[in-house]
Amino acid sequence: MRFSSARKNPAMKLLALTSSLLISTTLLLSACTSDSGATQVALERAQATAAAAIAERNAASERANEAEDRAAAAEASTNRLATIQNRGKITCATGNDTPGFHSLDASGNSVGFDVDLCRAVAAAILSDADAVEFRFTDLAERGPALQSGEIDLMNLTTTWTSNRDINWGNFAPVMFYDGQGFMTRKDLGIESALELDGAAICVTSGTTTELNLADYIRQHNLDAETTVFEQSEVAFDAYGSGQCDAFTTDRSGLASLLTEFPNPEDHVILPEIISEEPLTPVVPHGDEAWFDIVKIVMAGIIYAEAYGIDSSNVDQVAASDNIKAKRLLGSEGDFGQEALGIKKTFMQDVIKQVGNYGEIYERNLGTDGIGLPRKGRNDLWINGGQIYAAPLR
Repeated sequence: MRFSSARKNPAMKLLALTSSLLISTTLLLSACTSDSGATQVALERAQATAAAAIAERNAASERANEAEDRAAAAEASTNRLATIQNRGKITCATGNDTPGFHSLDASGNSVGFDVDLCRAVAAAILSDADAVEFRFTDLAERGPALQSGEIDLMNLTTTWTSNRDINWGNFAPVMFYDGQGFMTRKDLGIESALELDGAAICVTSGTTTELNLADYIRQHNLDAETTVFEQSEVAFDAYGSGQCDAFTTDRSGLASLLTEFPNPEDHVILPEIISEEPLTPVVPHGDEAWFDIVKIVMAGIIYAEAYGIDSSNVDQVAASDNIKAKRLLGSEGDFGQEALGIKKTFMQDVIKQVGNYGEIYERNLGTDGIGLPRKGRNDLWINGGQIYAAPLR
């Protein structure tokens, strides 16, 4: 609510004060005609005071307007679920340049691990995994896209960091564990990242990769030249054309891009892993219920694999006597679905249309995708891995 009274509006108080100062200045000028030197000093002081008051008035007005804008944006995002349901589709920021995670198939459709996580959320709240508008977003644009609230969800190989958590949005449970590495040409004879002294290294701007590279070069006193590009595909093409001796990004990304070379055996991924890169979906700040929905969908596809539920046996398991599985599928009990405004059986739509975590992984990243072995951190916790989520109960 805007107030017109100077008693309730700091900017109006400052305006009144400014007017008073200007009047005082005029009176001072008329009263001090007998001493021109003193008059000039007094005038300059009065003008400086008035100018300072005007500047502070303008600053206060600007702060008030910014506060109102933030409040309006917060109000608009407080019921994102209803907005999406009225719109009939989810707006998801992703990419089209990293096979396995996000790319275009021969028909121009978005496919990949990140893409399927968006589709899973659409299936959960709209009962249609294809009710997604994909917005191809450069890596450097990820923060602004989230901060503006113009997107509902981001799945763009985005690393969860403390600064991004504070400034960008809310990060769901980790869906893929990665780490940064280096690719180079075999004919250079480089066997370790520590041998990159004097090398030119291609990297994408606006990424944790760029900062990690700078830290690694400094930590190991390497005389390496960093060549920065705004887009990943441009950086990779520069490496492929010989402009750089090495290319650095997440190791999964290196494995993905390696599949695009006509002679992948001419390149090698060096053994060093120089960072922690937990990748996960992100939603804008401002709507905790929407954040809870995305988290619960990610947890659902993880537990579906753990409970042995896949796209081929959903109906059979829903009618079985497996209590945990029946709760997940909504045929018995509740784990918060109705409190969030989504139907109890939403996971049946998700699994039938998109699959469980294991199906999504294998289709895009595993044996049917780019061939990344899953054994290790990206296996389920029950198999010794770190893919885990809050229990659904």
